[in-house]
Amino acid sequence: MATETEDYTQPVLPGRGGSDYERYLRTDELLELQKTPGERAHHDELLFQTVHQSSELWLKLAWNEVEEATKHLEAGEVAPAIRLLRRANLCLQLIHGQLDMLEQMSPWEYTKWIRPVLGHGSGFDSPGFRELRRVAPALGQAFHKLRRDAGLSVADVYVKGREHEDLYQLAEHVIELDERLIVWRMRHYKVVARVIGDEVVGTQGTPVELLGGLIKQKLFPELWQARNELTQLAKNTEP
Repeated sequence: MATETEDYTQPVLPGRGGSDYERYLRTDELLELQKTPGERAHHDELLFQTVHQSSELWLKLAWNEVEEATKHLEAGEVAPAIRLLRRANLCLQLIHGQLDMLEQMSPWEYTKWIRPVLGHGSGFDSPGFRELRRVAPALGQAFHKLRRDAGLSVADVYVKGREHEDLYQLAEHVIELDERLIVWRMRHYKVVARVIGDEVVGTQGTPVELLGGLIKQKLFPELWQARNELTQLAKNTEP
């Protein structure tokens, strides 16, 4: 008796697209999100939209991983939280690299042709960045609760790090998240300065130099302050 064989040339998932790959990833819709050649004010609009749209996807993954990591910490589960924070940090590392692409645009062509069609669009309105800032406080609170429950100050987490390896590793992943966001802000500021200048006004009427000041903002200041305390403590305990 002949057995039926599955026809792998035909998609089985619902949706648009000629293959299950296209249907699962919704590539038809995804690739329609950029302006068509006839809609673009300049060829480099495709580059500009690609960088920012893909960055929003990585930021979406990052904040979702941070939020899920926080839930694990609230349940006392440090190991899975660390794994998810590692992913979130890699997401931010990827969007750092994508900013290099924006520097491939001509400053004149960007200012003349692309900037006028952005309206009041600004990185300040990034949904992904906004969501990261929303979920970060809960992550910090979960970390501090765990180290308080262990009877540790923030500095103790480092001084006694070999005795509390899980909390030490968690602290390092949390501060890395903060550092990567700071580096992203700094990189973004330098890209903007390179393309349109650092003594001009941005698309929302904000001076570009303001971006430079935002580099000093920290999500988890206690972890940064602990470094100062540790340096002073080491000096005070020198033989």
